[in-house]
Amino acid sequence: MRPSVAPVVPAGSLSGFPQPSLMSSDEALLLRPWRNDDAVVLQGAYQDATIRRWSLRRMPSRAAAEEWIADAGRQWQEERGAQWAVTDADGGQIVGRVALRSMDLFVGLAECAYWVLPELRGHGVAPRSLATLSDWALEHVHFHRLELAHSVRNHASCRVADKTGFGFEGVRRSSVRHADGWHDMHLHARAQGDADPVVRHEESCPERSDQSRGPNASRPGRARSGTAARPAH
Repeated sequence: MRPSVAPVVPAGSLSGFPQPSLMSSDEALLLRPWRNDDAVVLQGAYQDATIRRWSLRRMPSRAAAEEWIADAGRQWQEERGAQWAVTDADGGQIVGRVALRSMDLFVGLAECAYWVLPELRGHGVAPRSLATLSDWALEHVHFHRLELAHSVRNHASCRVADKTGFGFEGVRRSSVRHADGWHDMHLHARAQGDADPVVRHEESCPERSDQSRGPNASRPGRARSGTAARPAH
């Protein structure tokens, strides 16, 4: 049966072109596709305690990292996900990762994910990377909606969401099982046509006590996003 509406993002919008590199608006960060020679850095990242705390993925060997990188290429070709290494634009060293996953082109929906290596945390890498990716996805690919979900215990991700215009929408109760049990998840989103008044962090996503079951969701809020991402040359 033919659907009653056209796809939001037509098939082939990604796979019909090479995966682009994206430059942050301040030209300090370059988001590029993962390469096979990134495997050592990638495996090392997943040994970090903070990344392991919030990620369900494990990377036990270089071979596992190489397979993950190979799958990242397949994700782009199959239009089910897109993975970027976040690098220092001057030196080229990897500082983090940002991604679109669970993509549904027909409805124009994707989920954002990211991490930053420990030595670069606190320098704005996460919000700049997420702003670069989300601006590109909304303004150039024309996704309708991008979501960001994180454990209610992960206060740092709340701040990243707030800085990049991902408004707080609510709590998914007992949604993801981490190593220490089931976690409630905060849901944030950006969508086409969003207004973006600047709000304080605590207005959109208040600090939560360190427990997996949180109180009721606070009211939504928006934060101002950065300038549009542009493809790097």
